[in-house]
Amino acid sequence: MKKSALLYAVLVIALLGLVSCNAGAHLTKPPSGLTERVLASQSAATPSASPGLVIVNGFNDTIGRGGISAGSSPTFMETSPERATLLAFDSATNKVEVVSTTKETLTGSIQLPGPTTSIAVPQSGVGYAAVPTASLNGSSPGAVVEMNLTSGGVTATISVPKAQTVISNSSATQLLVFSNDSDAVTVVSPLLLNTGSPVTVSVPGFDRPVYGFYSGSSVYILNCGAECGGTQASVQILNLATTPPTAGALVPVDGATIGFLSGSTLYVAGNSPANSLCTGETTAAKTCGRLDTVDLGSMTVTGSAVITDGYHNRIDMGLNGQLFIGSHTCTNVGNVNNVTGEVRGCLSIYNTNNGSVVIPPDNGDVTGLQSFTSRYVEYVAEGGNLRVYDTTKDVLLQNSFISTGTITITGVITDVKAVDFF
Repeated sequence: MKKSALLYAVLVIALLGLVSCNAGAHLTKPPSGLTERVLASQSAATPSASPGLVIVNGFNDTIGRGGISAGSSPTFMETSPERATLLAFDSATNKVEVVSTTKETLTGSIQLPGPTTSIAVPQSGVGYAAVPTASLNGSSPGAVVEMNLTSGGVTATISVPKAQTVISNSSATQLLVFSNDSDAVTVVSPLLLNTGSPVTVSVPGFDRPVYGFYSGSSVYILNCGAECGGTQASVQILNLATTPPTAGALVPVDGATIGFLSGSTLYVAGNSPANSLCTGETTAAKTCGRLDTVDLGSMTVTGSAVITDGYHNRIDMGLNGQLFIGSHTCTNVGNVNNVTGEVRGCLSIYNTNNGSVVIPPDNGDVTGLQSFTSRYVEYVAEGGNLRVYDTTKDVLLQNSFISTGTITITGVITDVKAVDFF
């Protein structure tokens, strides 16, 4: 009897512990109740569509309950490293909408001095926006705006003429800024603000640089070259170990407006005015873009593939090595809603395992990409729709939850971001 009573007591305590743990787990869930969330920025297209951020269940591709207010026309989004904070740019008001992903609510809005297409969020409490039209007394238009994401508001406006794109190192101690029609990279040190020391250093020797990838004391810079009014597209080293920083060795590529770094391999996409034929493809498109594979160890091009044209500014890799490359203002062929022949848009899928390319039968600009670490799918915002691709077949996903490969959302979808690690 004593043993039975003791066993019963242990079981009761264990059961109470499970209930307590489950209750604790329930309390940690966000208001939507989902733990694998993806946010899609939606602008209103019809009277029945409210602008804001749509909550999508990333487990089964269904719409979650509720939504998040984020201005009247939210477009591209950026997340902090731990994804607790998300920024959405409202193109109608030039405001940055600050969202708490844990509370699923808008926590503030920050007014920018003009439109932006580039925001860096190196830490949860600070963000930087490149504003090419920002007006400063005594300086040419253009600046990097430092934002306090906790209290709200602009804390500093750093003059960088025609600032178009901003990226940050992992420690948030250094920014690189790329300006339109410039052959220099601007290095910004935010910690030097209000110290009397120079906050910016301009490093010449590049060819219309547009982006970069940090690697220790070096940065691999994408030179847009001829596509952006320069001479030759390339990948070039920026040496940060020297004082001042200097431009280093380079390797020419076909085009370089966006890239994806995987280990020591850099995939670079763009257009080549001298090499724009759609060789190997049967298509009505007259011009095509290029994807080059660069081995950073030897600084050599090890492969090249034909992809869709347009200005390439979206790229992402899926779980099984499928590289999704998106562009805008590309050559659209056919009509996805009235298929009578070739249908072609701004999306290319490159298989990094065998070098093959798939051009899906869809139309429109690609404005957002999101891969998963636990599913063989890719979310693609294309033509205002939210598509779901099966990366094992490079076709639209079809299952019991999503039979058409499209998550039905009334408004226009511009961007998509996962806010949980899954």
